[in-house]
Amino acid sequence: MLGRIRTLVLWTLALLFIFITFNSNEPYLVRLRGTGHAALLVIGLAAPLLLLLNGSWGRGPAGRLLVLIWCIPLFALTSTQFTFAWRKYETFRTDPDAARLLGRHFMVGYTVPEDAAALARRGLIAGVYVTHRNVRGRTTAQLRAEIARLQAERLNAGLAPLLVSADQEGGRVAHLSPTVPNMPGLATLADLPAPRRAHDAFEMGRAQGQALAAAGITFNLAPVVDLRPRWKRNRLDFHTLIGQRAISDDPAAVGDIALGYVRGLEASGVRAAVKHFPGLGRVEADTHHFSAHLDTPADVLEQSDWRPFRQVLDNSHAAMMVGHVVVDAIDGERPASHSKAVLQGLIRDRWKYNGVIVTDDLVMGAIYGRDLCRAVVEALNGGADLLLIAYDGTQFHRVLACAKRALAQGRIDLDALRRSDERLTRWLQGDDRSLAANVSESSASRRHVD
Repeated sequence: MLGRIRTLVLWTLALLFIFITFNSNEPYLVRLRGTGHAALLVIGLAAPLLLLLNGSWGRGPAGRLLVLIWCIPLFALTSTQFTFAWRKYETFRTDPDAARLLGRHFMVGYTVPEDAAALARRGLIAGVYVTHRNVRGRTTAQLRAEIARLQAERLNAGLAPLLVSADQEGGRVAHLSPTVPNMPGLATLADLPAPRRAHDAFEMGRAQGQALAAAGITFNLAPVVDLRPRWKRNRLDFHTLIGQRAISDDPAAVGDIALGYVRGLEASGVRAAVKHFPGLGRVEADTHHFSAHLDTPADVLEQSDWRPFRQVLDNSHAAMMVGHVVVDAIDGERPASHSKAVLQGLIRDRWKYNGVIVTDDLVMGAIYGRDLCRAVVEALNGGADLLLIAYDGTQFHRVLACAKRALAQGRIDLDALRRSDERLTRWLQGDDRSLAANVSESSASRRHVD
């Protein structure tokens, strides 16, 4: 009996290790990187050897099969690491013309500063994403010095400065704290009178912006303008936690507070991005892990969930982050982040928004777990300007390979890239004429819609 239990355990562990090693470079196993991979290598070498020394090979076909099965993890780990190394090698062999065309459209998280510096000086990225792992145990001065070194790489290469982005919303989500001081969530202002809440939001944004600018951050992926959901607890929401991050369920309060906060950030020289269009307040599934659909009619959304987005976008230089939610009323097949019907048809054509659109992190289950290459190409062709690869920046090598292959096959819309480059240039230069055009055109469109 003990022998059978031992054999069952060995088979179960073998299958588990095969799964882990074949997926060792996937985002959901990112915590295994480094020492975890070293441990997998040791196990992959030791397990077959121990089985051989224990005489398993001489115990008939079942014993030999067990030894062979335990050889697979080593092969799988070697294969996945070679694939990663090859993708990285191909990234740095990118033709300069392709790098110029594509590189302006990616923001990438990083763990090793030298890796980010190599991407930056070759013009393969437009910006970096800074989070917990970059600030843990460090001071503001140390973070600022690291970012300054990355910016120096750009300067020495004759390229535009990097966008340096972060999620520093205040309250629950403050990925740079305590290195960068946290502030209360904007929801704390929701019950104040309208003039007071706008004023206090501006002051909070200005103080937050000054702290971010002091650390070298130039682009804050905030504020959240999703309306607060009706439910108190959502068992399918593991990471978004929008009920704890949303400002209010009142579109007017959300718009006033978000606009004040954005203007405060801008007064401190930090750009903002309102998120997460089309809104997560009515969505139960967590797009970090699952596909999600928004089945509310578009006219209802225009009068409620989308009002804060339009209020802020019409009256500031804020970018717009588009999430991975399918808007059934507009495009029932694709998430908004790579739906041309949403990006171009609704946001660009109907709303007349000519500012910058950034996707939510592509390393999320709603995108990464489906057809990532399709999402990358459709986002670039559809009107997105910046594609975010945040949680696991090493997936950039896979994303870039998708874009390069599509470019070589003529599947990238070069006119769309040109228009995107123009939008990015205006936004990065802070061209007031772009804002004025947005305000005039969007106001006319609103009168027509309303």
